[in-house]
Amino acid sequence: MSEQQQTTSDIELLLATLPPHIMHAILNAPEEPRDLIEVIMDLGRLPEARYRSRERLLSEIEVKQEDIQYVLDRIGEFGEDNRAGIQRTLHRISAIRNRGGTVIGLTCRVGRAVFGTVSIIRDLVETGKSILLLGKPGTGKTTLLRETARVLSAEFRKRVVIVDTSNEIAGDGDIPHPAIGRARRMQVARPSAQHAVMIEAVENHMPEVIVIDEIGTELEAMAARTIAERGVQLIGTAHGVNLDNLMVNPTLSDLIGGIQAVTLGDEEARRRGTQKTVLERKAPPTFDVLVEIQDYDKVALYRDVASAVDALLRGEELMPELRSRDEDGTITVTAAPPRPPEGETPFTPRRSGDGAMGGGNRSYFRMPTARGSNRPIPEARQPVPTGEPQRIFPFGVSRNRLEAAISRLRVPAVIVRDLQEASMVMTLKNYYRQSSQRLRQAEDRGVPVYVLRNNTITQMERQLASIFQLELDDDDEAYWPGEYTDQSLEDVLLDTETAITQVINGEQDAIELPPQNSYIRRLQHQMADRYNLQSESYGSEPQRRVRISR
Repeated sequence: MSEQQQTTSDIELLLATLPPHIMHAILNAPEEPRDLIEVIMDLGRLPEARYRSRERLLSEIEVKQEDIQYVLDRIGEFGEDNRAGIQRTLHRISAIRNRGGTVIGLTCRVGRAVFGTVSIIRDLVETGKSILLLGKPGTGKTTLLRETARVLSAEFRKRVVIVDTSNEIAGDGDIPHPAIGRARRMQVARPSAQHAVMIEAVENHMPEVIVIDEIGTELEAMAARTIAERGVQLIGTAHGVNLDNLMVNPTLSDLIGGIQAVTLGDEEARRRGTQKTVLERKAPPTFDVLVEIQDYDKVALYRDVASAVDALLRGEELMPELRSRDEDGTITVTAAPPRPPEGETPFTPRRSGDGAMGGGNRSYFRMPTARGSNRPIPEARQPVPTGEPQRIFPFGVSRNRLEAAISRLRVPAVIVRDLQEASMVMTLKNYYRQSSQRLRQAEDRGVPVYVLRNNTITQMERQLASIFQLELDDDDEAYWPGEYTDQSLEDVLLDTETAITQVINGEQDAIELPPQNSYIRRLQHQMADRYNLQSESYGSEPQRRVRISR
């Protein structure tokens, strides 16, 4: 499919607000004015023009206060967000002020209405699902949002209301820019009131679609959820790079359902092959579809946000659908590879601390016979021959930790998802005792099964060190203090996770952990950081301890 783009910018109206010597420098520059992105004017510095491919100084004369005032006299009033515009255009002028409130710098950004940009996600817009656009500043989020509003209002004749906080979507002034089609625009007096205007739009004007730019606060995220729950299609943008980035943002994670720590029962934790505290999605996502804008003509999208978030929390590798637009407007779609069937391989939810408990004394550990079971645990096997990489199938073993162990030891091994492809299996003692049919099938085929005592990186590294005949050196003790055994350290980290869960769930505002050495405290700080919690060390050695709080 293809659709030609047409661009309108009214750039001559922006140039008319600039001091004459700066305007003429832009017009006489070798670059075309249509490629201009923004003009920078800072007091006491040379004026600068930024284009798509380069930057150019516009004068050898430093910007004076008179030059800045020249622009201020020709534009609209600044709001609380220090943004202003030009009547019935999409240009945006942002101010930098000194302590006294005087404007000492300006960023004059060119606003463009690019008709046809929505073609890259048009099929998604037509479904009526709520769509969140993610991307770094300057990647065209607002341009795509504006064009989406035009298509839904003018072509599909839907009732569209734009909540326009900085008049960036529909332009400055009381009359909105034609680029938004038939959509109605609600201006926002103060950025802090954006969430209230979002709710007002739904309650007063019966929209079928709400369009909102730059959702950035917790109140706005809550308002977005309220709108979506009322059956209104929501098209919005947020600053971020990708889905992973949004998941760890405590302010905006509610847009994709929110993340919470959950404590599993002993049996469920054993079934999953993980620790008792895991991360899970808290609620249905506000947005059904997420689009990562990678460039002006390149996006990655997730059609089902709920499934994507759940998969990432399980530690699965997720491949989004990729779309790109050629110069002639042709859209190329690279479909995401099919996900393995449910239950094809055991999985371990991603949690705080995965991959953090690195290192350890990797001397080989000979597994004992399983107590209470007629099935003995296999004794040490002969080291595997060197050559092509070993293909390890983890059955109930944390894939994240096993990957970390392989990476750290730099052994020739890869993790596979299909038991049929495996040259060896790594599992836990509990799974082996249960005589799983899949493990029996592997042994019947002659595939060696290596059994770990527990699901820690130390155990995995010990096993890998024996398999690949690694020489161990004394430096390993630096990663795993000798006074801690595997089990005692795991107990300490499990207690830390329990404390983190209590703080996250609001059971306590802050928890002070027992004294630990510097290595353990560093792990505790890392775990708290992964859950976006505050952590500080108190006291003097040997009573120094970590305090975790919101």
